[in-house]
Amino acid sequence: MIVTGPIAENRRARYDYEIIDTLEAGIVLTGTEVKSLRTGKAQITEAYASPERGELWLINAHIPEYLQANRFNHEEKRPRKLLVKKKELARLSQDVERAGNTIVPMKLYFNEQGRAKLLIGVGKGKKSFDKRETERNRDWNRDKSRIMKEGGRG
Repeated sequence: MIVTGPIAENRRARYDYEIIDTLEAGIVLTGTEVKSLRTGKAQITEAYASPERGELWLINAHIPEYLQANRFNHEEKRPRKLLVKKKELARLSQDVERAGNTIVPMKLYFNEQGRAKLLIGVGKGKKSFDKRETERNRDWNRDKSRIMKEGGRG
């Protein structure tokens, strides 16, 4: 059974960061990590991506151990290599170094071929007043849709 759709989502990413650009990256996993992801229990809320030694690494992502595995199970929070093209890696590392942005994982999912992919975004950290404005806009849109829905019954 091939599971498609999101495994883990970082919903706080758009709240804490102003996402400038997004990119789909492959992720290097071991067999037990893939089986654990198929159960859908990964967490990427505290994770980030870092360009180091000419490669892109996913740091602090939590993939729980696969319970049916034997002694060859994986570490839960090990750094995992992300697969991106050299041009994309150069652009990402330039954005991080020059502009002081952060590479934030936004969504972990299986694509149509059954391969694990990670949607990463280049984000600039929001200040607290920006976060309040985001909340205000979200609340207004919610109220506006409620008013429009009820207005038709009048």
